[in-house]
Amino acid sequence: MMIEKAKSVSEVARLLQQTIKPLEKYEEIRLKSATGRICAENMDSPMALPARNNAAVDGFAFHYDWAIANPEFTYNVVAEIRAGHPFDGPVLQGQAVAIFTGAIVPDGLDCIEMQENCIIESENRVKIATIAKQGLNIRKAGENLSKGEQIIRKGGRITPAEIGQLSAIGKSKISCYLELSVGVLSTGDEVVDASDTLNNNSLNVGQLYDTNRPMLCSLICQDNHLCSDYGIVIDDKSSLQRAYEKALVENDVVISSGGASQGIEDHTQEVLAALGFEVIFWRIAMKPGRPMAVGKRGNKLIICLPGNPVATFVCYRLIVAPLLDRLQSGSVRHPLRIALPALFRHNKIANRAEYLRAKLVQGDDGRTHIDLHGRKGAGVISSLTGADGLVEIPNENSGVEPGMILDFLPFMERCL
Repeated sequence: MMIEKAKSVSEVARLLQQTIKPLEKYEEIRLKSATGRICAENMDSPMALPARNNAAVDGFAFHYDWAIANPEFTYNVVAEIRAGHPFDGPVLQGQAVAIFTGAIVPDGLDCIEMQENCIIESENRVKIATIAKQGLNIRKAGENLSKGEQIIRKGGRITPAEIGQLSAIGKSKISCYLELSVGVLSTGDEVVDASDTLNNNSLNVGQLYDTNRPMLCSLICQDNHLCSDYGIVIDDKSSLQRAYEKALVENDVVISSGGASQGIEDHTQEVLAALGFEVIFWRIAMKPGRPMAVGKRGNKLIICLPGNPVATFVCYRLIVAPLLDRLQSGSVRHPLRIALPALFRHNKIANRAEYLRAKLVQGDDGRTHIDLHGRKGAGVISSLTGADGLVEIPNENSGVEPGMILDFLPFMERCL
């Protein structure tokens, strides 16, 4: 069998963009259930927010020009205005109103002084103790949103902030792309489900607990897809084919880990061919994660990830998550990259990108730097726990020296 040349991460991303056609199926759901979902419509505000000028503080509202011309004046307080109870009467020069936060400011009044900066001489008489400025403590109409202003675009992922803003314009439902259904399975005779050993909590020689399947299920659910667990499949071609066939009937995408290389017990390539899948790519020029494949048959995908857990994690974050975004909605989130100086030395092979687990630390110069975290190795999952993100060492780089500027990709778990 001819060995395919490994493709760079950017080549793989272009291939997938060109090859994968988005499903773009959507549904209308309740807004309060939409956090993390991908919006399927452009949402513009039908109104200005706030609709009218309103008070930003509790205090007294008055005419600015009058206050400047009459700094020692004592005002007649002609009304008390609370939020939700607008005042429609006129307010003349030399008059003021007591006003509370959120209340609509009567026309003509263009300054509010906080209550603690006023001298209340009697129930209906007040003096302004400080020199005010025009527009002070007034939220202008349209200050939040102007009418027709975009709140969220089609393809945008809905955050709690957008939930709040959409609620403010009276939305209770929103169109979102359907969640993808993703089936997950692990392969390997040596892999054991932790629940199978609960009685004696022990492994036989040569066995290991399945890390990838629980981790992938967590990553998939965190990305707001529906995940189904298809267990562990032994290193047998017929068993793997049956497992894929079952999962394909019930899911848009099937993700397996292990069995993606060309070892004697790895039947993945043969099974993909038998199932009629076109292999889009088979190897990536990256570390960890070289043996990875994506196969396509119509709108169905099979994604084969490496067996090493760190490689599985990195491949999911960098390749699979954007791929699922593409399939679901056509809109792809690109990882945040922050250019920062390195504190470490590292040798690498050129023409292969590397993604090392890293932490952000403060250097002697007071600046934020990238330093390596945890033990090395694609199977060392402890290097992920406690890490702030990944540091990307690009293809053309042949080594890192302290002070070199590199891209840092933060984990979402470490962000605000």
